[in-house]
This record gives sequence, structure tokens and C-alpha cells, in this order.
Amino acid sequence: MSTTTTTTMHTRTHTATYLSDVIMGTIGDVLALLGIDTSRFVNEWDQDQSAIAAWINEGSLKEVVLECHRPNGTVKPVFEFPIVYSTGDGAGTGFLNSRAAWARYQAKITSVPSETGYSLFCAFFGAHSPQPGWNSGKRASTDGLRSSSFGNLAEGPHARADMRYLS
Repeated sequence: MSTTTTTTMHTRTHTATYLSDVIMGTIGDVLALLGIDTSRFVNEWDQDQSAIAAWINEGSLKEVVLECHRPNGTVKPVFEFPIVYSTGDGAGTGFLNSRAAWARYQAKITSVPSETGYSLFCAFFGAHSPQPGWNSGKRASTDGLRSSSFGNLAEGPHARADMRYLS
């Protein structure tokens, strides 16, 4: 008689790395789709991805926000990536993403004028570790913007990242 045993273990660090990669990849997709210069984004990718992963790993990150700043001073659209942490150990849960759904959702995103810039912000549940390249900042008001929920962008055993589009 033969017995086979398989053990799968996912650490919160794996989930944090996975979700930060999906969030950063989606932000890169948005910037490219809107025609916003991505050179700064590409240059700061490692620093930003590492910071987001560290904050997810410690459970302090509430959401990542991409604001698009138009030449006339308005901020529109805005993309929010809330993080939802699971209370269980996540055993048996795999890594999932909605990249195919994201590809279909892109048709809803409106264009922006040339010379539109962007800012990235992170909001926290409380205390969080300092990370290189990140300082406090003030988000623009989203009053008057319509919100559309994409829903679950990606998830791992310990957390998930959702996405909202405000325009």
C-alpha cells in the first residue's frame, strides 16, 4: 500500500509580493493605456513594488491610489486599489488574478489630455514602516467623481487587492 502526502505552505510574504506585482502591473497598464509618460514609473518600479509589498506583508497598507493630474489642474481619473486582509491562515487558498477581466474592463476607461501626469499615494490602517522614496502627501478630492468597482483584481492566501475606478 502506498501513501502520498502533499504539503503546501504560502507565507504572507509570498502573498505580499504577488499582490504588489499585480497592482504595479495594473498601474503600468493604466498609464500606458492613457498615454501618460511611464519613464518615472519604470525607473521607480523596484522601489515602489518593494514598499507596497513590505506594507502588505506587515498588514498596514489600506490602499494604493493612482491619481491622474490633467494640465488644467483637475484630477481625473483616479484608480484605487484597496487591500483586504483575511483573518484565517489561508491554508489551501491559491493565487488568483483577474487579468482577463481587467483586459475587458479597459474599454470603460476614458482618455486623458496629453501632458497629463500622475501621483501614487498609499493609505494605511495605522502605523507603518518607513520605506525609501515614500513620503506623506495629500490626495486630491474625489467629490463629484463617479465610482465604478472592478471588484477583485488579485488574491492570495492572506489578502486580496480590489480595484475602483473614479471618473
